[in-house]
Amino acid sequence: MDIPVRHATDDEVRFFHRHGWVRLARLVPPDTVTALRERAMDHLRARERGAATLVDQAFGQSRDVADGDEAFRALALAPAMGRNAVRLLHSVRDVRVQVTNLLVKEPGEHGATEFHQDFPWMPMDRSAMLTVWLALADVPADMGSLRFYSGSHRHGVLGRSFTRAGDDQLTQHPWLKELELSPPLDLEAGDATVHHALTVHGAPANRRESTRLSFTVTYFDADALYTGTPYKQTDGLGLEVNRPFDHPRFPCPRP
Repeated sequence: MDIPVRHATDDEVRFFHRHGWVRLARLVPPDTVTALRERAMDHLRARERGAATLVDQAFGQSRDVADGDEAFRALALAPAMGRNAVRLLHSVRDVRVQVTNLLVKEPGEHGATEFHQDFPWMPMDRSAMLTVWLALADVPADMGSLRFYSGSHRHGVLGRSFTRAGDDQLTQHPWLKELELSPPLDLEAGDATVHHALTVHGAPANRRESTRLSFTVTYFDADALYTGTPYKQTDGLGLEVNRPFDHPRFPCPRP
């Protein structure tokens, strides 16, 4: 199965390098997104629901969706997706898929996603990592599209969030408010945002009556080494400390 994905432009790549995030309009054609949206709803209806953690209170998710769905796997492994990730990360020769996810933010059920970095939890020895956040339906800004502190990716690892109440990045590091906050983004189905794993980002609560629905895929440097840091996704896989992530769970996009 082939999923059409466009290539990022040079201007978009330069914007990402400067700001740590970028909007990629019409990354995937609308008709393709319609089919993906229908599959996503089937997965989300079958997911386990709950509010056990601070993350669960911010959004619902169906993790590793590409493992069992050929369409989402084809999208995550599409050559253009891999090529875009390599160009955006700039200093890597190839990337691996770290995780795929369906994310849902329900009005009245989920609150705001507090500002955080993605990388502090990761068991990789380098931070060359990014996430593609693809809107599977129109996401007006007041439905909870992501916002980013531009340039925050240049300030290194700032610590974990979602471990306890009040540990969001703005509380831990008030100086982040001196950076430029990206404008509210109105996304159409098929548009995507991409952010670096060190970019501080968050999202408001969904103020609409319909569900915010997105697919995400995270890529990381294929040469990254496993550190052994405890992490649910990698625990028990038999990975060797200080060796690459040579495991079927972390494939490289097709050439």
